[in-house]
Parts: sequence; structure tokens; C-alpha cells
Amino acid sequence: MKILKEMDCRIKRFGIIDEKLAQGAAVFLALIVVKYKPEILNINVWWFVALLGICAAKPLYVFYIKK
Repeated sequence: MKILKEMDCRIKRFGIIDEKLAQGAAVFLALIVVKYKPEILNINVWWFVALLGICAAKPLYVFYIKK
């Protein structure tokens, strides 16, 4: 658990610009993976929709519902 505490301390240093840059880097990494493995795009679109829902559930909950 020590590594999780260390990563938590590091991520708290991020500002909004750092977060957005990290998101952009993740998008570009995904584009590189798709460029080298184009068969990934042959997956049914509903898998992507399901993964979107799974990944968006917690942030949406925290943003709109949690007090």
C-alpha cells in the first residue's frame, strides 16, 4: 500500500493543466496503439460504449451526486 500512498501524494501536486496534458497523452497513446493494431477498430462499437460507461460512472457520480 505504500506505493499507492506515494502515487496519491504525487497526483495531488497536479494542477488542471497537468491533468489535461496527461489526458492528451493518453489519447495520443491510444491513437498510436490503434495505428499499429488497426484490427482493434473491428470490435463492435457497443464494447466501446460499455467501456465508456464504466470509465465515466465514478467521475459523473462524484461531480453530480456526491456532496
